[in-house]
Amino acid sequence: MSNFKTRYTFHSDVGHAWLAVKRVELRRLELLDEISRYSYQNGETVYLEEDCDADIFIKKKEALGEPVTFREKHKDTDHYIRKFPSYSN
Repeated sequence: MSNFKTRYTFHSDVGHAWLAVKRVELRRLELLDEISRYSYQNGETVYLEEDCDADIFIKKKEALGEPVTFREKHKDTDHYIRKFPSYSN
């Protein structure tokens, strides 16, 4: 049985959303060089911006037959994620 994660959190505010993914998983999927600077990072968590980077991640998981489900966490004010450093690998 595979040991991959299937449930992820989409964090959103009134203007944007980000999918929280661990850096180790991006490495496993060979996506570290595919993520744009429009995503953010904090420690070992990368917050993939919704318009492009999250889609790249989801499509890769689905291509490998790894199901993806989401839970959503919304803030009505600017999200703290916006204060994290931009992604760099």
